[in-house]
Amino acid sequence: MEYKDYYKILGVDRDVSQTELKKSYRKLARKYHPDVSKEKDAEERFKEVNEAYEVLGDENNRAQYDNLGANWKNGQNFNPPPGWEGGFDFSQFGQAGGSAGGAGFSDFFESMFGGGFAQSGGQQHGFNQRQAKSPAEVMHTYVDLEDVYAGNSKRITLPSGSSIEVKIPKGIEDGKKIRLSGKGSNGGDLHLQIKFRKHPSFKLDGRDIHSELPLAPWEAALGTSATIQTLGGQLKLKIPENSSSGKKMRLKGRGLSGKIVGDQFVTLQIVVPPIQSEEDRKFYEDMQKKFDWKPR
Repeated sequence: MEYKDYYKILGVDRDVSQTELKKSYRKLARKYHPDVSKEKDAEERFKEVNEAYEVLGDENNRAQYDNLGANWKNGQNFNPPPGWEGGFDFSQFGQAGGSAGGAGFSDFFESMFGGGFAQSGGQQHGFNQRQAKSPAEVMHTYVDLEDVYAGNSKRITLPSGSSIEVKIPKGIEDGKKIRLSGKGSNGGDLHLQIKFRKHPSFKLDGRDIHSELPLAPWEAALGTSATIQTLGGQLKLKIPENSSSGKKMRLKGRGLSGKIVGDQFVTLQIVVPPIQSEEDRKFYEDMQKKFDWKPR
């Protein structure tokens, strides 16, 4: 069996820090990821990089590996030392590195660390029984409220540089994550954390949408039909006579979907025309005398 020099595979010295080790691993994982790499041996190199980090990425596992000695050369014929029964703590596997799409690691790995040496309750723990998984990555994705309302598909650029169409679930909450299996730069899962863009016209309150509708005084007094914007498009809203500024009108089911579907609340705002001439001022004075009405 050939000895695997995991430090050499990751291109680092044996005294490298865990932080620098991880940086080197992520760089190589991106370089040799089979989905994006054009290297002819990308898949094999990707497996080697993941195998190396699976061992060295965990400090306890790294110490076990270092105990094998630093005098072995990569590819040199190697036999396990007498009494090698410690194995690795496989409860840690999957937290450091990861496998290439579930493919097995080398004979060296399986013979030394995945052959079922460690025992727990009479049950063997080895790589064949419990495959390592790459750590999940998290990436923020900004979406519009219209996309959340309709459940649109969005083209997302992945950390690897490639792009895919992702379906935005209807009514998904701000901060929730969408899991993309195997789309991380290291071959692991990618979690898209949804963030809502600030909307110029709507405010979100739970599942409900709030908007404002400006009205002229005569529209509020006489009633009118106004075109308003909703997340699902435009519609006509009938404004009743004698409507007051601040009055809320409810559009049922026009909010975000969920176990309880939200509504849209339209707040009426009466806007007074500015005085721009003496004639305008005379009009307001006549109106004051006409109504002789105090609002407070």
